[in-house]
Amino acid sequence: MASISSSPDGLRTIQFMASGGKRKSIRLGKVSKRIAEEVRTKVEALHASAVAGVSWDAETARWVAGIAPELADKLAAVGLIPPRREAARFRLGDFLDAYTGGRTDAKDSTVKAMRIGAARLVAYFGAERELQAITPGDADDWARWLLAQQYAAATVSRSVKWARQFFRAALRKKLIAENPFDEVKCSGMGNDARKFFVTRDAARLVLDACPNAEWRLVFALSRYGGLRCPSEHQALEWADVNWEQGRFRVPSPKTARHEGKEERWVPIFPELRPYLEESFELAAEGAVHVLTRYRKSSGNLRTDLARIVRRAGLKPWPRLFHNLRATRETELAAEYPLHVVCAWIGNSALIAARHYLQVTDGDFERAAKSGAEALQNPVQQAAARARTESQESPEVLDACGLVREDAGCCGSMPDSQRVTP
Repeated sequence: MASISSSPDGLRTIQFMASGGKRKSIRLGKVSKRIAEEVRTKVEALHASAVAGVSWDAETARWVAGIAPELADKLAAVGLIPPRREAARFRLGDFLDAYTGGRTDAKDSTVKAMRIGAARLVAYFGAERELQAITPGDADDWARWLLAQQYAAATVSRSVKWARQFFRAALRKKLIAENPFDEVKCSGMGNDARKFFVTRDAARLVLDACPNAEWRLVFALSRYGGLRCPSEHQALEWADVNWEQGRFRVPSPKTARHEGKEERWVPIFPELRPYLEESFELAAEGAVHVLTRYRKSSGNLRTDLARIVRRAGLKPWPRLFHNLRATRETELAAEYPLHVVCAWIGNSALIAARHYLQVTDGDFERAAKSGAEALQNPVQQAAARARTESQESPEVLDACGLVREDAGCCGSMPDSQRVTP
């Protein structure tokens, strides 16, 4: 807790006990009791955040951003806020370089994506722009600028998410008072126009056009196994394949940082088995990895697949490998419970619904047929009841007592036993 002391000449001082047990003082000078109480409340909030190691709440952050430089220097002197002169040294370009360069915990592909997002910020604001000088209004203008540059909506959404992450890190380091990108509105990541269902006929043509057995397996693992390409293909080892139980273990580098998501088991589907067996028969003795020729990350499998698709006489579809995986999940979801399918594919029901599952022509055909059958059955049943009811005699109905108008009589005889007058 902080306290306020006043001298006879009206000078007020706030005192609090620092974490090391040392008493710290902040001299406010001649200020009113109301102002001193306000500063004391904020000092307590700042000290509590420092002790807990958490960011300031929004109200405290706004207060710090609006105080005069003299008070800011006094708060910095007792370690409650970072020195403003130090924070002002951080330009956008320097901060983004330091942040992306320091993310040694992330995969190379993730850091590469971060730097692309950072470059879009620098392209608009400039590398010399101070972090504190970027306002929420500036962030809105930047998002609109991205759309004006004809970036896809999904790309803009991804860029905004990177910007939020960068400035959240700056906020936690107390280099800024608020994250200007927190409330930037952008469209969702999903883009139905880029969804494409790869039919089995099209898949057969592509498989026939593949140059070798390993390429056929690359395609089959995506189309019939639902694996992420290239990360999960390249991590797959022959020791992961359990032929007896008809399943194989898929290490998942993308989700490995999440507990329980490091791997999953996938059935050896009948459509996949021939290509897996073919590659196994051709594998060198002692081979460890399922893929050997296409294991380098530098290899552009997407470009090669587009070439193969054209060789098959087809036009390359959007998001070549993703839509193979999405097609497989859509097929499986029509046959198995969604939680089972998600366990095999390695995503959640929410992600599946938003980015993977598709409505196909087959869905419309099945719906049309089921509707026709549902209409046909009641019509046939109604005709049968009318024919039976017309054969009942008044005497038999009287013997039954009270019955529903559409019910059969309890004393009716089979047609074979009726005597025709």
